[in-house]
Amino acid sequence: MTARDEILARLRTALADTPPAVPVPRRYRRVDDRPDLVEVLVDRLTDYRAVVHHGLDALPGLLGDVDRLAVPTDVPADWLTGYAGQVHRDAPPLSPADLDGMDAVLTGCAVAIADTGTIILDAGPAQGRRALTLVPDRHLCVVRTDQVVGLLPEALTRLDPRAPLTLISGPSATSDIELNRVEGVHGPRRLEVVLVSSAR
Repeated sequence: MTARDEILARLRTALADTPPAVPVPRRYRRVDDRPDLVEVLVDRLTDYRAVVHHGLDALPGLLGDVDRLAVPTDVPADWLTGYAGQVHRDAPPLSPADLDGMDAVLTGCAVAIADTGTIILDAGPAQGRRALTLVPDRHLCVVRTDQVVGLLPEALTRLDPRAPLTLISGPSATSDIELNRVEGVHGPRRLEVVLVSSAR
């Protein structure tokens, strides 16, 4: 008998009188029906140091200091109304060096989770590819109020599990062992969210 066999035999003997474990059902919340989901999202985003603006009318002012703007190929034309800088559509795909030279990127999103303050991109309409939103230092993201859900399980029902998902909870940030916060290490240093009414 090997040492391994001896140890396993002792464990079997010790556990012989133990009743089988009874699984405890978990009662995860799957739906959040709070009426103030947009306000909860704004609170979480602000807590994560993102800046929140209301209405597409805010975009021209936000883009006023942006000379070079990267956008997905299918960005809605009304998002660029009043913008006088250079629009760089991601077709053909912009190189990493070109993306790094952009002042900002403007995209939409697939869904936003109020409870966690998380915006999810899935490379769908007006979102572009992942690199487009991770390389430029400033990300402006348009979120419609009908894209806001309360919880992660609700968000997952709206997403294709085969799509490349990017989850964004505030500007990119990390902390070292001394808890010194450093922003912009793994993505944009600045995240600005433009909330737009679904009725628009």
